[in-house]
Amino acid sequence: MKKVIKNIIKKKNKRKLVCLTAYSKPIAKILDKHCDIVLVGDSIATTVYGMKNTHAVTLEMIIHHAKSVSSNLEKALCVVDMPINTYKNIKDAKKNAKLIIKKTNCDAVKIESNNKNFNIIKSLIKIGIPVMGHIGYTPQNFKSFKVQGIDEAEEKKLILEAQKIEAAGAFSIVLECIREKTSKKITQKVKIPTIGIGASINCDGQILVTDDMIGLSGFYPRFVKKYFKIDKVIENSVQKYKNDVIKKKFKSKKNNF
Repeated sequence: MKKVIKNIIKKKNKRKLVCLTAYSKPIAKILDKHCDIVLVGDSIATTVYGMKNTHAVTLEMIIHHAKSVSSNLEKALCVVDMPINTYKNIKDAKKNAKLIIKKTNCDAVKIESNNKNFNIIKSLIKIGIPVMGHIGYTPQNFKSFKVQGIDEAEEKKLILEAQKIEAAGAFSIVLECIREKTSKKITQKVKIPTIGIGASINCDGQILVTDDMIGLSGFYPRFVKKYFKIDKVIENSVQKYKNDVIKKKFKSKKNNF
């Protein structure tokens, strides 16, 4: 695990990191062939469960899906989001991060900084749990979407926050919905990889919610590039199945025992 994380860090300024989300075995197995990092994100709330935001995601929920993902990854680094209210203090953070690692066999956890969780990150690093940071628009903290780092004051604040996360021992930082110019400066100021989502092409890597990228989620913010319309493929397949059932074409002899 430590060797893989070191390799991730070494890719800074050499090759862009490819990162996507997964919540199940089939997607995990596909992503493992192509991704450096697979994130079991609390975006599962809106993507899988149809919730309004990530606030209702529980520890049990994220562990359940992370088990499936982690056990089907051979090469990619598996990172698991710590849900809201699972790291309110150092004691809770240690207990819950240990549980995530133990139950899922993942490689690292991700924590939203909110410009205050530096000691929590440091405490997890001390007990051997690798941490990915997360700054900018942090869904657990913000009630509405807003681009971050739009003026000089915000820019300085985000750069300092990133540097504090690095100093705490995190191996990477997600930059979410941060102005391109600001994202570029953050990436230049820290020695650990930055992973952008709605941030600059100059970040050391990029991440998207897989369901958004393949056209399945129905939620496509400006920063998402939709590479496929898999919802149409599924709908067409279901329509064909429906017609076969109604017209008694399924099951055919070759589908019977």
